[in-house]
Amino acid sequence: MKLNEITENEGARKGRMRIGRGIGSGKGKTGGRGVKGQKSRTGVSIKGFEGGQMPLHRRLPKRGFSNAPFAKDYAVVNVGAVQKAIDDGRLNAAETVNAEALVNAGLARAARDGVRLLNKGAITAAVTFDVAGASAGAVEAVQKAGGKVNVPAVEA
Repeated sequence: MKLNEITENEGARKGRMRIGRGIGSGKGKTGGRGVKGQKSRTGVSIKGFEGGQMPLHRRLPKRGFSNAPFAKDYAVVNVGAVQKAIDDGRLNAAETVNAEALVNAGLARAARDGVRLLNKGAITAAVTFDVAGASAGAVEAVQKAGGKVNVPAVEA
């Protein structure tokens, strides 16, 4: 037996049904849609429509709060990734690491509303960070390595 001689079992793959291709196909004329009515027509979108009854999504009360227009969208960078970038030579530990430097090093795709530093991985280089936010664990890890994290004061 050779690789080019291997075949599937008979009936393992079934061809798709071609709808609306004549009476002899078995799915011609109405194409499996039945006869007449809204659902037999093209361009019908009635998902969630309950025949005039108030739909479920409108009967249920609104709950919660969305802060979407005012929410901050931070790019997230872990201290372990920063250490790896320093080891690879993509970041200079002697300079202040800010959002622009992290984007140029490929650690963040875009700065967006700023960069938030998180404590995943380990950092050994003494680095000064200038970021929009940082977790308490990340600040502690950077300080333990001899670095410093500058976070702007939160506006009230």
